[in-house]
Amino acid sequence: MTQPRTSVPDSHPYLRAATAGVRHHARALTCPGPAGPPDRAHLDALHAHLTELHRLLDQLAEAARPPHPAAGRHLAAAHTRLWQAATDVHAAFHLLPTAHTDSVACRPDQLPDGPPVLTICQRHLAAGHTVRRKTTPTDLHRTPHTTSCAR
Repeated sequence: MTQPRTSVPDSHPYLRAATAGVRHHARALTCPGPAGPPDRAHLDALHAHLTELHRLLDQLAEAARPPHPAAGRHLAAAHTRLWQAATDVHAAFHLLPTAHTDSVACRPDQLPDGPPVLTICQRHLAAGHTVRRKTTPTDLHRTPHTTSCAR
């Protein structure tokens, strides 16, 4: 009698769901039709995703470093590159036009919906504290990357 195959439980269901969501969004942007330029809300959501991935990579690098130093170094390098991507998305966010007039944009308390609870700048500054604790300025400006496989 043959034992039925049991699937291994997925230990990262939320990460898989987030990845599927990003893939779906990327496909939707490339569909025929007027996609239009990105807006601030789009970049804000992308920045939130990048900073959460940044935090996850930080935790993975810390966990991998003692038993597997080489893997930990690669994860730390990915952590740095992800921070650089989040910084560029943050900069792009500020280059897009706002929906409000300049006088209201400078006064979030006067926005129709009230001040935002967590703005992209607050999120970016909070993530920046982690970067400054664990990364040197030299590491942030040095971005060597090889595409060769170590196997």
